[in-house]
Amino acid sequence: MSERVRVSIVGGSGYGGGELLRLLSGHPYVEIAQVTSESQAGNYIHSVHPNLRPTGGRQPLRFTALSELQPCDVLFLALPHGEAQRRIDDFARLAPRLIDLSADFRLRDAAVYRQRYGEDHRAPDWLARFTYGLPEVYREALRHSRYVSGVGCNATAAILALLPVVRAGLLRADRPVIVDVKAGSSEGGATPSLASHHPERSGAVRSFAPTGHRHEAEVIQALGREDIYLSVTSIELVRGVLATAHAWVEPGLSDKDLWRAYRATYGQEPFVRIVHERSGIYRHPEPKLLAGTNLADVGWELDPATGRLVALAAIDNLGKGAAGSAVQCLNLMMGWEETTGLTFSGLHP
Repeated sequence: MSERVRVSIVGGSGYGGGELLRLLSGHPYVEIAQVTSESQAGNYIHSVHPNLRPTGGRQPLRFTALSELQPCDVLFLALPHGEAQRRIDDFARLAPRLIDLSADFRLRDAAVYRQRYGEDHRAPDWLARFTYGLPEVYREALRHSRYVSGVGCNATAAILALLPVVRAGLLRADRPVIVDVKAGSSEGGATPSLASHHPERSGAVRSFAPTGHRHEAEVIQALGREDIYLSVTSIELVRGVLATAHAWVEPGLSDKDLWRAYRATYGQEPFVRIVHERSGIYRHPEPKLLAGTNLADVGWELDPATGRLVALAAIDNLGKGAAGSAVQCLNLMMGWEETTGLTFSGLHP
């Protein structure tokens, strides 16, 4: 491309905004125009995100105040939940394309939003305009969308674990699905310094949710089953989510049947890998191998005698569970190769 697309980020001082900056700074078709932060306005970006200190004589970026935000081609919103919906009309006037990382526009039904978030949505007319930003489910819609919502990291892992068996109709309709999610501490999205001053941004209140986690509604919406229940626990890990879904399949199902279902769903997906090994160091999905990537590893274990299925998915909550999926959606919206800027394959050991 001869001209780069001008992209700005609203709310760039948190973990989600920092990951967006990291990915977009290496994107060949993107120019980062502005990054806002009310608390950090005027400060260099690397004062909050030290991994983004510029090299090679590049001029360092500074945070700007929201009031200084100028029109651009694409606007990413990385604000605390509830903030984007308050100003959505203003943001839409600044850019023809919006990608919101928060939960504000993930749910299509305003009544479900009220039930899950305990308050009325402030811009219900906008809910139908947004496409849920998970390409593995909504790829074709994303290609034609101007407004894309973020994805819940716990929901992403749960959806990807179960999508093949739901699509193939392999799950029993008379048994509920229980998804046990283990999540890293960065799930809240705010930097430690911000979290200490703004506990509502840290995610701490949601780090242990045995029942009623808000991401549950996203899974139900994407998979079309009402009997899916999430339990979320925070563990001693900074990045990473592991979803372990306990379900029941139809009698007589074999491991080969599951291989067919997972290959049919993910065989051509650029970021989903099937990890179902009989030997090796890691035989099942492991989130620590995915830090910094937009990858999702999926797998399963089946007890054919009882029909009990354990479906697994591991992701980086800041990558595939947030900023990585957002950049993947950007690529689809702009008609670029879907993997552009997202080819980092992770580290080991």
